[in-house]
Amino acid sequence: MKFPEPYTLKQIATLIDSKFVGDDDFMVLGMNEIHVVEAGDIVFVDHPKYYDKALNSAATIILINKEVDCPEGKALLISDDPFRDFNKLTNVFKPFKASNSLISPSAKIGKNTTIQPNCFIGHNVVIGDNCVIHSNVSIYDDSIIGNNVTIHAGTVLGANAFYYKNRPDGYDRLLSGGRVVIENNVDVGAACTIDRGVTADTRICEGSKIDNQVQVGHDTVIGKKCLIASQVGIAGCVVIEDEVTIWGQVGITSGITIGKKAIISAKAGVSKSLEGGKSYFGIPADDFRSKYKEIASIRRIPEILEKLKNQEKNM
Repeated sequence: MKFPEPYTLKQIATLIDSKFVGDDDFMVLGMNEIHVVEAGDIVFVDHPKYYDKALNSAATIILINKEVDCPEGKALLISDDPFRDFNKLTNVFKPFKASNSLISPSAKIGKNTTIQPNCFIGHNVVIGDNCVIHSNVSIYDDSIIGNNVTIHAGTVLGANAFYYKNRPDGYDRLLSGGRVVIENNVDVGAACTIDRGVTADTRICEGSKIDNQVQVGHDTVIGKKCLIASQVGIAGCVVIEDEVTIWGQVGITSGITIGKKAIISAKAGVSKSLEGGKSYFGIPADDFRSKYKEIASIRRIPEILEKLKNQEKNM
């Protein structure tokens, strides 16, 4: 998330009432999660396990809960609760704004685009040309939709990221200030849910086709010309490269990459990154050759046990 204009380190520290290490006028351009940070961004870290990763990331401002040596060319914001203060900044720069109409006056809708009855189109939404948005679709604020896109009934674009911190009194939600971006020539089936990024974009790239009842988590990127069948669940921060095929009821864990032209068979459970150009199945998912060897070995277990039993009898 880039700020509408540059801020100084001192200004940001004042907004969240924190101490800081660095020049008063050190420039701050935005805020992002660690997997998408750039120079000028704030990243937050609140666990010693991830201090080094945050301090050595591309971010130049680190919101941290301990006074540490500041890397050269960077700045620190010292907070007793970085998670809370990251949320404060989201509320400042991307606050929730209630709507009072089904289609926001700030929405931009292209030529020859059809919006069926009972749709909700939020603030600052952009929808391109020759699109069809079927009934009861909800498109939350800031979503971007390209040309020649079809979205079927009951789909929701832009719900909050499923991202929580466990507090003694319950779960605290990390606020979502990112977007959903749907590129040209994408089809999205009925009753799908595509969550917005926390600070960046959840993106469906050009030409991909998504079946009914698919869940796409925050900040996930689905490449070009992918096919995703019904009831697939994709967690946050997943990268699915171009021309991947994912069949029904596959579950994919967060933060992994599925390589180009991979094929994942139905009901697979994907718990690690997978190379492109191969076919996978099973739980945990593995390529066909490895999985069939594994199954063949398992089927031999009764035979092996019987041989061991006979050997014991003959001893």
